[in-house]
Parts: sequence; C-alpha cells; structure tokens
Amino acid sequence: MTQPVRTERLRHFIENLAELIDRRPDEADLLDRGQRLLADLVAHDDWLPDELAQPDPERYRQYLLHCDSRQRFCVVSFVWGPGQRTPIHDHRVWGLIGMLRGAEWAQGFVRDAQGALQPHGAAVRLLPGQVEAVSPRIGDIHRVSNAYDDRVSISIHVYGGNIGAVKRAVYSDDGSEKTFISGYSNTHLPNLWDLSKENPAP
Repeated sequence: MTQPVRTERLRHFIENLAELIDRRPDEADLLDRGQRLLADLVAHDDWLPDELAQPDPERYRQYLLHCDSRQRFCVVSFVWGPGQRTPIHDHRVWGLIGMLRGAEWAQGFVRDAQGALQPHGAAVRLLPGQVEAVSPRIGDIHRVSNAYDDRVSISIHVYGGNIGAVKRAVYSDDGSEKTFISGYSNTHLPNLWDLSKENPAP
C-alpha cells in the first residue's frame, strides 16, 4: 500500500519560516535559524508530491512549491536529471539549499583582480539532510550539479524573494554576465494546503 504524502511537513516549515521572518532578524540570524528549519524538513523524504519531483531529459527543473503572499520568500524543488548542472550563476537574494534525495556538488566562485571568475575553495558535496546558505554578503556566485550520472537528485531551495521573478545573471569564466529571469517549470502551484488536510499527521 502506498504511504500518504506528508505534505503537512512543508506547511509547518512555511509557517515557522514566516514567523521567523516576521521577527525581522538580521541576515546572519535568519540564515542560521532558517538552516535549522530546512534541515528538519529535508530530514524526511515523504512529503514532496511525485508531480513536483519529475526530471526532464534536457535540463534541470525548478518547481515552485510556495511563494509568500508578500514575496518575502519562496520554496522551490530542484530536480536534477543524471549529470545535469547549472551554468555559473548568482541569486541576488539570500538562499538556503537543503538536499532531499541523491547528492549534488556546489562550487563557489569569486572574481580575481582582473574580474575573471575563479573557483573559491573546494566544491561542496551536499548529501540528504544537509543544508548550506548563499547570499550576496557571504558568497552568491556558484555552479551546482547532480553528483550522479545515473540517477535523479532533488534539493529544496528557499530564497529571500520570488526567485522565479528576480533578475539575476549567469556568468562566463571571464566574468562577463548575462541577465535572466528563470521563471518556474510548473505554471500553477498545486494546492499543498488542501493536500496536507487530506493526509493529517497521525
């Protein structure tokens, strides 16, 4: 028998994060407390509906799970097909990345004296349950890839805005940039609130 999808976990995460943001913490406190909330969410792999976990053979997918009514934050599932990766890019808002399924590599970049981009430290391998943060203050330019060439990986991203509508940039190695707005892979938001009522916690 198929186990019910525990979508109430996402609802609780959204409620707790909204309460945290309502208190207007500084960014360091927000990222610290937010990482703990996201770690609690991705410690369980029983809440993401299958329709928001489907890969694409051509490129990674970015599914919107929730956008705050005031666009203070959003929650997104990134679904990586085997071997898929992003270009070097930024976000221009704070972000949290929590690994739900599989694994991914994240490589940070910084500009050198000539403005070209150079890898900053070793790539970080993110495993299920682990969370890392990005922001313009602590480092915001990176490239992310599925750590596996033979399976799907899924990470949950939380951003300090409606990331699908934020104008940001992809970068060439020489540091030149091209702005873009990513949008989302899904054109409508499934009503996870109603789903959570259908599958209440025991």
